[in-house]
Amino acid sequence: MNFKKWQTLSKAALVALLALSIGNTEVQAQKKGKWVTLFDGKSFNGWHSWQSDKVLPQWKIEDGAMVLAEKGGKDLVTDKEYGDFELELEWKISEKGNSGIIYHVIEDKKYCCPYSTGPEIQVLDDEKHPDAKAGKAGNHKSGSLYDILPPTDFAVVKPAGQWNKAKIVIKAGKGESWLNGKKVVDFPTQGAEWDALVANSKFKTWEGFGSFQKGKIALQDHGDKVSYRNIRIKEL
Repeated sequence: MNFKKWQTLSKAALVALLALSIGNTEVQAQKKGKWVTLFDGKSFNGWHSWQSDKVLPQWKIEDGAMVLAEKGGKDLVTDKEYGDFELELEWKISEKGNSGIIYHVIEDKKYCCPYSTGPEIQVLDDEKHPDAKAGKAGNHKSGSLYDILPPTDFAVVKPAGQWNKAKIVIKAGKGESWLNGKKVVDFPTQGAEWDALVANSKFKTWEGFGSFQKGKIALQDHGDKVSYRNIRIKEL
């Protein structure tokens, strides 16, 4: 609003407008630090398939979980973007299955898929999927920052067919990956240390990878059956 328009407002209108502005700021502040459910167990509200206005039918809801039941779909992506956050969820992978939780995803036509921009916390059947033996020092195993840093404990993951609890914390340029109550990876999300890690990974020539400090969260469709439930987030 320009100065001339401000001059035409009555004192009462100015007070009301100021109160509304303060109220909106307070609402935003209240949202931070509060847990918000990202999946109600009954609908895909708040989610869509990558670069689509709907959820493709390969994703289904079964027994209170989001389930990739068939091949041929796309990653699920949140409608909203998140910067600093704490995310909790449970995942269950099928035998020989592969999936992942990807953060700071930029949904732009110039990118083929969520992992073009967003770093991934790996979801895998470590026992039977060949990707567990790929990469360096276990940085493709469950809980790893995929192809960048391995988990500190390979034994904490539960086998295929059982539920695992994951937590991802992104705050002030630092990140954490937790698996079943144990922190398994500490990592930077920006700066020289982050750049060096990316330069030593398969993503070193990928334009835009890990470059954004705010974006959407994606659950990966890697073609294998995977289930996610009890998904909640807290903006920090």
